[in-house]
Amino acid sequence: MTQDIDDLIDMAEPAAGDGGGEGGERRERRGRGAASGREARRAARARPKTAYAPYITRRVPTFDVLSQEGLEIIEANAETILEEIGIDFRDDAEALAIWRDAGADVRGERVHIPRGLARKLIATAPATFTQHARNPERSVEIGGKTTVFAPVYGPPFVRGLDGGRRYATIEDFRNFVKLAYLAPAMHHSGGTVCEPVDLPVNKRHLDMVYAHIRYSDKPFMGSVTHPERALDTLEMAKIVFGAEFVQDNPVTTSLINANSPMVWDSTMLGALKNYARSNQATIITPFILAGAMSPVTVAGTLAQTLAEAMAGMAFAQLCRPGAPVIFGSFASSISMQSGAPTFGTPEPALVLYGCAQLARRLGVPFRSGGSLCGSKVPDAQAAYESANTLLPTVLGGVNFVLHAAGWLEGGLVSSYEKFVMDADQLGMMRTMLEGVDLSENGQAMDAIREVGPGAHFLGCAHTQANFETAFFRSSIADNNTYEQWLAEGERDAATRAGGLAKKLLDEYEAPAIDPGVDEALVEFMAKKKAAFPDSNI
Repeated sequence: MTQDIDDLIDMAEPAAGDGGGEGGERRERRGRGAASGREARRAARARPKTAYAPYITRRVPTFDVLSQEGLEIIEANAETILEEIGIDFRDDAEALAIWRDAGADVRGERVHIPRGLARKLIATAPATFTQHARNPERSVEIGGKTTVFAPVYGPPFVRGLDGGRRYATIEDFRNFVKLAYLAPAMHHSGGTVCEPVDLPVNKRHLDMVYAHIRYSDKPFMGSVTHPERALDTLEMAKIVFGAEFVQDNPVTTSLINANSPMVWDSTMLGALKNYARSNQATIITPFILAGAMSPVTVAGTLAQTLAEAMAGMAFAQLCRPGAPVIFGSFASSISMQSGAPTFGTPEPALVLYGCAQLARRLGVPFRSGGSLCGSKVPDAQAAYESANTLLPTVLGGVNFVLHAAGWLEGGLVSSYEKFVMDADQLGMMRTMLEGVDLSENGQAMDAIREVGPGAHFLGCAHTQANFETAFFRSSIADNNTYEQWLAEGERDAATRAGGLAKKLLDEYEAPAIDPGVDEALVEFMAKKKAAFPDSNI
């Protein structure tokens, strides 16, 4: 067990005869009742803690990499892309007609957007919005100075819980939803936390959305793999929240990826239209591996990302003015030797910082970042690459952070161990973003006066009153002695995280849900599944 403050005080007190008269007096005072107090504090720390912390409101400034002149250059280049080169809106005649009516120059499937038109359309999108959870206490504010962490999204494989690397199942999906629900630093349940390949492609979205609703009461993301599946998500949301509430309030936030470079396809457009017309939030995200899907330079990638995102966000406003949108950026570099994606490198961090600035100038929330890595296992490479992604994420001012926990192997794997390790780091980010406490307690002048020169602060009243929350406490890191670590089995961080994941899942208790709502959801799913045969497309 890690030593607590009382043990440290005992160790730090000067011994009798070593100038410790005051220390001896202090020990005597503690001796009359400190033992019971110490045990009470230890017992309090052993009691289960709440699995909830509100979304983060940052109190520190953002880190900006572009000057005013630099921003204007990128914005001008993006407008040139939109007007001169154009963006393809493929296999969607309705989308082309909408753009034509809005004043764009439509040539075949390519849409040339006049300079300034996209920005003008985006002006109707809200700068911030609330995504409502079925438990109102879990609702999140997205935009402005807030940061919302959401889990990994999309991997077909999982690793951990003694199973090694394997295809994901619906049971794994439910497990990751439960872990996200239990993680205090996770504000959002996410979407495709892994791809349950044991279920038919055309029906698995029903079980996935249901898992988010049933096994968590945090906000969740909707299905985007087919326009009809987006409609199914909306119908299930209406069962939970009521049709009228859904029509007027965002209860889903769903990922709409561009097919970079400079293409929007019919699948994504169909889902986008259905969500936007129902006033549901969409994350409009160019998915870019720089060097393959954008230029190799930061400035070129920034201009292309901005152009693609502006086209998608403007289209959402054409579907319904005022529909919430999030400017998304997923940009990674690639190895110019192998073509494999790389993570935690400086160039994508610069793209993230720049896009965050551009989003703030547009007046919309921003999504990027996470805990990304290319490592195959949760090792040192995974840790430092994830840290090199997560720190720019929080310093740059990202509002919605997808892939905040669990990402492994370039996004191919959802890892149980890494989920727990990442969630631990997310708690640390909260402390950093809250900034410096300048309250009277934070200034700690009483402590400095009480202790004076040459003594120590361990036993003073201020330390005693604040030691529980004074510093971030990792649930994963081992700060014990070598001998204690040896006695406990020489476990590394991944092993400790795997054990914690098992413990959390063993102790999981589902949040309450209205039985009538649950019954209606199950009935809706059963009818939908019975209406058409299984398919893997």
